[in-house]
Amino acid sequence: MTKGLVTIFGGSGFIGRYAARELVKKGWRVRVACRRVNLAGEVRLAGAPGWVDIAQANIRDRASIERALEDADAVVNLVGVLTEKGKQTFESTQADGAALLAEVAAEKGITRFVQISAIGADAESKSHYARTKAEAEEAVRKAVPTATILRPSVVFGPEDEFFNKFAQMARVAPVMPAIGGGKTKMQPVYAGDVAEAIAVSVDDDTTAGKTYELGGPRVYTMNEIYDFICKTISRPRFKISLPFVLAKPIGYLSGAVWRYVPPFSWGFLGQPPVTGDQVEMLKTDNVVADDALTLEDLGVTTLETPEAIVPTYLWRFRDYGEFHKASEA
Repeated sequence: MTKGLVTIFGGSGFIGRYAARELVKKGWRVRVACRRVNLAGEVRLAGAPGWVDIAQANIRDRASIERALEDADAVVNLVGVLTEKGKQTFESTQADGAALLAEVAAEKGITRFVQISAIGADAESKSHYARTKAEAEEAVRKAVPTATILRPSVVFGPEDEFFNKFAQMARVAPVMPAIGGGKTKMQPVYAGDVAEAIAVSVDDDTTAGKTYELGGPRVYTMNEIYDFICKTISRPRFKISLPFVLAKPIGYLSGAVWRYVPPFSWGFLGQPPVTGDQVEMLKTDNVVADDALTLEDLGVTTLETPEAIVPTYLWRFRDYGEFHKASEA
């Protein structure tokens, strides 16, 4: 017997794989809705045969959303982008896409809806990413008032685009850019802990209509994160303070190269080192607010730390990879 069917939009991505596993553990069947089903085979391993299915869907296309939500009892929206490229813009995916998904869910009578947002979501922010995250929250709550909104800080795990990106940067660059002096604070949270929060939000009706901010057990400055990464991969690097006023135009140029020049432009990093929008977000600390509902309120109390998890996947950035002497790491 199962509790029902949950459709996860963006479920083939980084957090989605963890979320699918946690939902199956709690007795839910999972339908993973994604644009490229040929790249989603790995997520099937989140459960036994018959528990995880894959459906082609595009959050910008109503017909495909309707098919993906057929017979669904709950919806999780994980769709989002860190950098814009082609039709994958902040507006089309994070704002308009979430609004359309919530609208269709409401039409089908689905009241269990989990929207993955981000700490810093703010309709008044100068960051396009943060603004569209806030617009998505408003649209989802308007269509489905019982929706649960989860706002994680920076999420880490083996497939992340945070620790991996800066480790790759440290491997190829002699210095690390400390934007704004490297004083911005982060509260990295493990993908597995975010997934557990998602599963609880789907499973527990008392989370309906509430907003939670998800952060790890410790707050770090960007300088501390750089030091941790460089020590972990045994690559000491100097940090150069880069004022926001200089970093922002550099970021816009970097983002433009990524968006308008062929994909190999930043092939050695996968993504641009930083974009102008990301520089704008670095002006504000990315930590859980003092008065916010948190992971603890969701019953997720045993939290993983970067020190425990990150070294298990950053070893590949060392000179000799996994064979690098532990004393040197």
